[in-house]
Amino acid sequence: MPEPSYVVAPPPVVSLPVVGLDARFPIRRVFCVGRNYAAHAREMGHDPDREPPFFFQKNAGDVVGPGEVPYPPLTEELHHEAELVVAIGRGGKDIAIGAALGHVYGYAVGLDLTRRDVQADLKKAGRPWETAKAFAQSAPVGAIQPAAAIGHPTKGRLTASVDGDLRQDGDIADMIWTVPEIIAHLSRWFTLEAGDLIFTGTPAGVGDLQRGNVIEAEIETVGALRVTIV
Repeated sequence: MPEPSYVVAPPPVVSLPVVGLDARFPIRRVFCVGRNYAAHAREMGHDPDREPPFFFQKNAGDVVGPGEVPYPPLTEELHHEAELVVAIGRGGKDIAIGAALGHVYGYAVGLDLTRRDVQADLKKAGRPWETAKAFAQSAPVGAIQPAAAIGHPTKGRLTASVDGDLRQDGDIADMIWTVPEIIAHLSRWFTLEAGDLIFTGTPAGVGDLQRGNVIEAEIETVGALRVTIV
């Protein structure tokens, strides 16, 4: 069959590098878990009880690698949130907790950049979060470490520093919902597909960013990510 033509140019494939490989990981969708660390839930004014996880989304086009990220418009309170990111390598629906890790391709370090002032206004109005969360280059992610190489980390120090000042210092063992539980719950709402990313939540210590700030996020055994706000 002939190749289809399009009335406008199709978007390029968004992808991330994979440690040790020339081939890249293509991004399909980006899911994010809210309030998955008790201390962060408390600093945001919420009860950290183990309620069912909730999710919001960013766009595949919001994903960028390390480097420079522009300060977004229409905010005066840009916040960093350092997170463990799960890369899905095999799709599925209604995935059992015991089978969930078989759907994981690998892991990476990510930053969920947030227009915090905008998010606060949206929460008060009971409106969706997209303008606070899903803006251009709001999801910097480092190179993906294949699970075949590092296994499936259940603990490891997670830090974020701004201009050398340590702000976030937690451990992925402190997640309220584990990676298998997140995958199982999310797959009840969506049929997961290869290429999906899941941001798993952030520990306490999120804070304001200004132009010129350098953010360095790191997760033990997983990797590091360096971003400059310009």
